[in-house]
Amino acid sequence: MAAVISSCTLNVSFRCATRMGYAARRVATNHGRSFSSATSDLKPSYEYILAEKNGSAGLITLNRPKALNALCDGLLDDVIHASRAFDKDDSVGAIVITGSKKAFAAGADIKEMSSRDYMQCYINNQFESWGDVAKINKPTIAAISGYALGGGCELAMMCDIMIASESAKFGQPEITLGVIPGCGGTQRLIRAIGKAKAMEMVLSGNMIDAHQAERDGLVCRVVPDDNLMEEALKLANKISSFSRPAVAMAKETVNSAYELNLAEGLRFERRIFHSMFSMEDQKEGMKAFIEKRPAEWKHK
Repeated sequence: MAAVISSCTLNVSFRCATRMGYAARRVATNHGRSFSSATSDLKPSYEYILAEKNGSAGLITLNRPKALNALCDGLLDDVIHASRAFDKDDSVGAIVITGSKKAFAAGADIKEMSSRDYMQCYINNQFESWGDVAKINKPTIAAISGYALGGGCELAMMCDIMIASESAKFGQPEITLGVIPGCGGTQRLIRAIGKAKAMEMVLSGNMIDAHQAERDGLVCRVVPDDNLMEEALKLANKISSFSRPAVAMAKETVNSAYELNLAEGLRFERRIFHSMFSMEDQKEGMKAFIEKRPAEWKHK
């Protein structure tokens, strides 16, 4: 038993050390890097989304209105491509993903996948690539109005922050189709709202409204329908106004809590905090505070 415990401890410590090494390398990579002259890799246009900049925020709008923004493979390909383009664009500090007033996304495209068989799903590892949305380095904000059901709810949960309008409704209704959530609904939902509430949503297919989602901890706040985009973009631009390396490291450290126990998580947090004292932005931020002036970030 002692050997097993020691092995587990070593494995966790190794993962923690690996994370810290990766974060330190990323800080070092940012040294000498300019954040003012990047060119965007966005396509001139996309088939299923609209993509544009709003100040220092990237904005992705799902655009399949006749299908209530149902998620097909092409739509997710577009979302991932635009997200990666914004992720590489040094003039962008955060990304907002939204839909229409009627539907953020009403689910996956049932017509597209209804005729698939087991081997097609297995060999193609269906939905695996959709999870790349959660691998974007910059903070992502889901601005949700109307229906966020099935894959739509799962897409929103891949984002770092979820803001809902008063008309938003959330659910995992896959059970009514004879299947289960397949893109994170059984895993991310329980981490957000706990087992009992997640189990009820997954087993019953029941929807919850925006205020229930806020009470349960699924969304960070609820705003009037007409203010949704204003509030989401305001938050994205505020995040973009801070040191980019500091924001990236803050996001990584918070997300590490999903993978590490408390002791290792606290150790990881301390080590990341320590590493930030190698950054010019740490020196500038603290100097600006002492001198009572706005900081001028160098993003390195």
